[in-house]
Amino acid sequence: MAAFTVIRMIFNTLHRMVYPFLAIFARGLGVDLTTISYALTARSVVGTVGPFAASVADRRGRRFGMLFGATLFMVGAAVVVFWPSFPGLTISLVLATLGKYIFDPGMQAYIGDRVPYEQRGRTMAITEFGWSLAFVLGVPLMGFLIARNGWMAPFPLMAVLGVLIVGGLTWMLPKDQLAPNRNSSRDNFRLVLTSLPALTGLAIGVLASAANEQVNLVFGVWLEDSFGLQIAALGAASAVIGISELSAEGLVAAFVDRLGKPRAIALGLTVNSLAALALPWLGRTEFGALAGLFFFYISFEFTIVSLLPLMTELLPSARATLMACTVAAFSLGRAIGAFLAPRLYTLGFLAVTLGAIGFNLLAFVAVSRLRKEHA
Repeated sequence: MAAFTVIRMIFNTLHRMVYPFLAIFARGLGVDLTTISYALTARSVVGTVGPFAASVADRRGRRFGMLFGATLFMVGAAVVVFWPSFPGLTISLVLATLGKYIFDPGMQAYIGDRVPYEQRGRTMAITEFGWSLAFVLGVPLMGFLIARNGWMAPFPLMAVLGVLIVGGLTWMLPKDQLAPNRNSSRDNFRLVLTSLPALTGLAIGVLASAANEQVNLVFGVWLEDSFGLQIAALGAASAVIGISELSAEGLVAAFVDRLGKPRAIALGLTVNSLAALALPWLGRTEFGALAGLFFFYISFEFTIVSLLPLMTELLPSARATLMACTVAAFSLGRAIGAFLAPRLYTLGFLAVTLGAIGFNLLAFVAVSRLRKEHA
């Protein structure tokens, strides 16, 4: 569990560092905000094909799936080292993210195979610390490297860490036994696509992620436009967001198994919508903006981490495939949010937050349906 958490922190640092330093990457590459948003949209769209590769963990075993994902991450991180350009960055983000989206479902299925459902919320919340620690530790470190050595400074380090991860997983993970699910990928996807509870859970993932990504994509630009925050300060803002997510994962670990997963998801969406509604007014001061982002991110992370253990139990016979589809749902939601955010931001930050609230309300309707199905 400790190794999984550290590996996910590294993967997520590369995934998440683009957001607070979006303007810095754009200037370094000589492109504008809308152009670089296409790279993030491409990354998110490619993530939706992750299930077709990640379902291999149902057929070939969890170890194989995790190693496959780690190898793609390693190659993706290395691309920018040899091709420091906008196309190179786009390819790097696509490969590294695809690797992450293949690794995560294999790891989650590995946990689902071994941990009872009544305790799985706490266990999966521990591995999700890798998501928040990326913002608490990883992104500020990347900001330090960028400030000293330029926009591409993080990528050589990530490539080396990728090599170490592949070697460590090869040594650490036990060899796969014969997978209990001998269905083809087509059969597994058919199970997912014909399960109403599974489809409802996936819809929640799409909608909640779209809501979050609208704020996620532009918060660094918003802070820079509003308060003139520079690179180091943007890294500190990322740390504040990471601490909020770390707190959310601690709350999930403590309470989600006792609250019940659907109820916890509904609570998270409600608080997230209230935080989004308050952000434009709290954002009149730097402290208020950071406080609003804290509550926005803590509630989103609480929602998503509460959803994950529920999804692992909806189709046990195709667990890795459904978890890969869940990751793809998050990616599709981010693609929608990444496409809308810069366009809404031209109308003002209030338009961005209202868009996020709209997606959350739709997700709440889906949760109400899922609670009936789950019961």
